Amino acid sequence: MVNRAIYGIHHVTAITSNPQRNIDFYVNILGLRFVKLTVNQDDPSSYHLYYGDELGRPGTILTFFHWPDAPKGHRGASEVMAASFLIPKTSISYWMDRFESKQIKFRGPYKRFDDEEVIVFHDPDGLELELVAHKSSETRSINVWKEGPVPIEQAIRGFYSVTLSEEGYERTASVLADELGFIPTLQDGSRFRYEISTRESHRRGEDDGGANIVDVLCLPYTQQAVIGIGSVHHVAYRTLSDEQQKVLRHNIIKAGLNATPVIDRFYFHSVYFREPGGILFEIATNPPGFTVDERAEDLGTHLVLPPWLESMRKELLEVLPPVQLPKKNEMQHTTEE
Repeated sequence: MVNRAIYGIHHVTAITSNPQRNIDFYVNILGLRFVKLTVNQDDPSSYHLYYGDELGRPGTILTFFHWPDAPKGHRGASEVMAASFLIPKTSISYWMDRFESKQIKFRGPYKRFDDEEVIVFHDPDGLELELVAHKSSETRSINVWKEGPVPIEQAIRGFYSVTLSEEGYERTASVLADELGFIPTLQDGSRFRYEISTRESHRRGEDDGGANIVDVLCLPYTQQAVIGIGSVHHVAYRTLSDEQQKVLRHNIIKAGLNATPVIDRFYFHSVYFREPGGILFEIATNPPGFTVDERAEDLGTHLVLPPWLESMRKELLEVLPPVQLPKKNEMQHTTEE
């Protein structure tokens, strides 16, 4: 029996023009673990980069397609406008100082929904990101990458939320609520918040990994976004099993939306569909995870390929640009003095 199918955000996938610059920013500036260097399974001549916590747990995973020839993305309606990371409530000053010392421009902090402090910034490709200081960080210490450059007490604890920009929120809200199980909880002007309740999953001992918030920002009369470098390509929501994914896919199709067949991404299984506003959604399974082909201590230290592409390794290495990866012996266990 499927008790509840969606448990929050699984991952966010965006587009970068420069893999080395991307790695340097997310590892050295934000302090995320580099979890996996692999290739885009739909275009193996380009990289697919994965970042997250120690194991790349669902709810912490940010990934990038390397599309060097893609046009620059343009902001607008029908896109994932921002991806937000969770930090401790007391960490705002640390991150402001860190960004200033690294010459990273930012805005804020701003108050949102009374109990959130938000810093807005951009990665080197222009992708809009947020740090959200919130008390829920107290239950997400498992998502800290303890061997990165950021003190453990200040470190990112996976995703907090994503923000979708839409000309109108009603049809998107209907899919979030009726097909994916999100509950409307808050509204502030044109920002509408939807959340997955974790109370029941916590009682059952199921996935309670947080990252369970989607904000829909209603932007009427706004031009459509153009997806490109510095844009989010899609947002994936997590489910526990193939059985749950099958039920979700059935319900999505029954609601009149076009869903792909299940696609084996090796680290998870995927179903894709576009919500009524045009944003690409994915339903991804928690298993099998990123240790299916590497030991936990070796994650992100060399190029890995799914079995069906392994025979192409030599050819791919000839076309993929060289990148310098974080070394295990360079990672420092850091604590605040």
